[in-house]
Amino acid sequence: MEKLKVIEALRKAGLRATPQRIAICELLTESHAHPTATDIYVELKEQFPSLSLATIYNTLDVLVGIGLVNALGSIGDDKVHFDADVSPHINLACVKCHKIVDATSNFIKQLNDEINKNSGFELFGSRILYYGHCPECQLKINQISVIQSI
Repeated sequence: MEKLKVIEALRKAGLRATPQRIAICELLTESHAHPTATDIYVELKEQFPSLSLATIYNTLDVLVGIGLVNALGSIGDDKVHFDADVSPHINLACVKCHKIVDATSNFIKQLNDEINKNSGFELFGSRILYYGHCPECQLKINQISVIQSI
């Protein structure tokens, strides 16, 4: 997400491109951790003492509404996670530690192209979210299973 693109998108949505809103966008762009609104608030509160959680939620709602950010929903932690990478890709979510990682696949682009061609829809984005256990949590689960079987 380029800074100028963000500023233009915020203005089109009727919002001023305040330093706080730009910082929210930059944090989302730089983070590969798929943060929640609370994560963003904690990260930026020291830099912007007057920043409110409401400002973060309102900014995220606008960014999702104009297609600059995806809201991934809960991954078992009852929190909405956000992703600034709106290119076709897959998100892999661990339901144990709540980590989200990106996975790329040529299949996604091919699928989007096929849907565009055959459905009459003009797609502007897609989101695929798989749930499971990350390698670290699998290892812990397997270690617990081994200990319990002894």
